Amino acid sequence: MNEAERLNADSHAARLNQGALQRAMEAQGEAWHVLVKERCPYLFAAAPVFISSIQLRKMHEVISAVEKVVGLSGWRVTSDEARPKAKGVFYGYDFHLNEQGVHLIEINTNAGGAFLNAFLIDSQHDVVMPGKAVAIDNLEPSFLAMFRNEWRLERGSALLRNMAIIDEKPEEQYLYPEFLLAKRMLESAGIAVYIADPVALQARADGLYFGFEKIDMAYNRLTDFSLQQHPALRRSLLDGRVVLTPAPAHYARYADKRNLARLTDAQDLRTLGADEADIAVLHTGVPHTIEVHQNMEEMLWAERKNLFFKPNSGYGGKGAYRGGNLTKRVFGEILQSDYVAQRLAPPGERAVCVNDAGAVSLKYDVRCYVYDGRVQLLAARLYQGQTTNFRTPGGGFAPVRVVE
Repeated sequence: MNEAERLNADSHAARLNQGALQRAMEAQGEAWHVLVKERCPYLFAAAPVFISSIQLRKMHEVISAVEKVVGLSGWRVTSDEARPKAKGVFYGYDFHLNEQGVHLIEINTNAGGAFLNAFLIDSQHDVVMPGKAVAIDNLEPSFLAMFRNEWRLERGSALLRNMAIIDEKPEEQYLYPEFLLAKRMLESAGIAVYIADPVALQARADGLYFGFEKIDMAYNRLTDFSLQQHPALRRSLLDGRVVLTPAPAHYARYADKRNLARLTDAQDLRTLGADEADIAVLHTGVPHTIEVHQNMEEMLWAERKNLFFKPNSGYGGKGAYRGGNLTKRVFGEILQSDYVAQRLAPPGERAVCVNDAGAVSLKYDVRCYVYDGRVQLLAARLYQGQTTNFRTPGGGFAPVRVVE
């Protein structure tokens, strides 16, 4: 057992300083503090998660290999994909860590939580814990520089005057507190920020408007990844009337679950011209994934206990099933739908004391927030159940600490 495993197995090894977290929340204002407490009491976990330096290096290697493969000229490109110059903010590379290694289970291109985790790391800045936080220096200024770079790539030296953070019914979203953190940070840099439902946006001849305000750039938190349900926003993007980050092109290139099947198809990767070293990294670092077809019924049912089924355009665990829990009815529905089947890679576990009632073992995944191929920070999500849920006492976002 290495040091990270030992610490994760010990519920008393380290805990978040709840007093420091409470003071940091109160400093955001009473309204924000009450919102978090009432809407998402399990937003922040009770303890950090520990990883080894070897695990950290291997995650970096997998991310690097993915970035190089996706950058090949033969990777899937649509007419929409070819358009953006912007890179797309806050990619989330989600890993399961276990005794068999590190396993990239999916990539997200509108990964939530970066602002919340920057806040959490900052709240524990003076708390003594084993290991080191895994984050670049000056996180918030780096986030600001990222958004400014997205704007510069699309609009050159023009002044970025305002932004919209867009999601359906944003004030009802579970992570609405994060939108408020992002708004505060960006406005402190002199950028006006509006939190908007896309139904309130209007596409006009000279741009995309929110009321009387013409929107320069939109930070996209929608889960309608192709924007088919939001035609005004889609038209404005394709006509160049607004800068949108991330955009459907970024999702198609990285986050469509079918890409996981391509990343684990060695022959396809060789045909694309991928380097053998990158193919080897992906072979060990991404659980083998295949697209589901009806003619695979017998094979998939026989292998179901070793598989995890995910909808091609799924998110947040919605519509995802662990094969061992499937009924025949649900399995039949999967065969009729657009799914991938991924080799099961169990998550790691962290022992946590909850309200001093004794230790419980929670599952965790590790999310690497990445911009333009560079890892900005790591965060874990502690949970019970089939997928991450922010409904588990003691669970939620947790700092990641790397130990030797």
